Amino acid sequence: MLRGLGFLGCIVVLGGQVCAEPQKTALDIALPTANDAIYRHDGAAFYQHIERDYKGAISTPWEGGQYGFVRDPIETSKGLVYTRFHEGIDIRPLNRDSAGEPTDEIHAIAAGKVVHVNPVPGYSNYGRYIVIEHEWGGSNYYSLYGHLSVIRVSAEQNVAKGDVIAVMGHTGAGINLERSHVHLELNLMLSHHFQAWYDKYSKKDPNHNGIYNGINLTGINIARLYLALQKDPGLTIPKFLEDEEVFFKVTVPKSKNFELARAYPWMARGEVKNSDPSWEVSFERSGVPLQVRSSNVAVREPTLTFIKKSTVDYRYLTREQITGRDGRGSFTKAGSQMMELLSFQN
Repeated sequence: MLRGLGFLGCIVVLGGQVCAEPQKTALDIALPTANDAIYRHDGAAFYQHIERDYKGAISTPWEGGQYGFVRDPIETSKGLVYTRFHEGIDIRPLNRDSAGEPTDEIHAIAAGKVVHVNPVPGYSNYGRYIVIEHEWGGSNYYSLYGHLSVIRVSAEQNVAKGDVIAVMGHTGAGINLERSHVHLELNLMLSHHFQAWYDKYSKKDPNHNGIYNGINLTGINIARLYLALQKDPGLTIPKFLEDEEVFFKVTVPKSKNFELARAYPWMARGEVKNSDPSWEVSFERSGVPLQVRSSNVAVREPTLTFIKKSTVDYRYLTREQITGRDGRGSFTKAGSQMMELLSFQN
């Protein structure tokens, strides 16, 4: 039985035993460029600004380059709420050539294997981007580098921390020369059955990026992680995520395609019974899964079983995946489809 991350425990996932052992290997990650202003708490020097038009007032806040709900403000009864989630961080360039093009080299933040390269800017809102797979504590995590001008690695290539993998650019949706930057994410993967799920709901739009499509990668707060590692060099991702707040819980039917408990066994909580028909997954507000429990509640489809009380419409707080307020909510169509990905039966 798992009581916390400090205990060894095992769960049974459709006949296969998965053991959750505390991650002992500390993270060894670096920034992707020479811009280290984040460590001096100089946000304006580190983050690339966004262009905002709010009620006719034009501004260029650097805060929009941070991770989190930092874009598209609206007025609510509780004041200003930022409704658009930014899954990574936008790091501004330090150097440009005579034409204004950024020349900053992009480095792998840690050792790993290049698992995806998208060389065609129009194939993604990220523009040209790279995904590197890292293994820490027996689980795989994925760093993503977007809006690149030049790519210097190929798929299946192994890289060391600090290796040059690209040059900063401004490829991708809504990025111009002035706002050149590298968009950096550190992600968990939701499902290796993503393509089948995508084909069901997005038949009109081809998926050029396979399982490394941004929809299938859910990003943790990498900026906070960098700062936390400064204080505690021995920090692990499971320990880091313990500080994230559970905002909602979803019960999903058990299926052979449910991967979270196998891919990230540190999420497991409590005792697992083979007879239990479902999993209860706890999420941070943005949709990052934090915990998984076996559940005796029978459901046919993903069902919202808990949400933190708020008087603000949940659409504004959950990337429009949940609607309602005051502790009573339900999935939007998009939210229900997204949750279906977790245990998609193809």
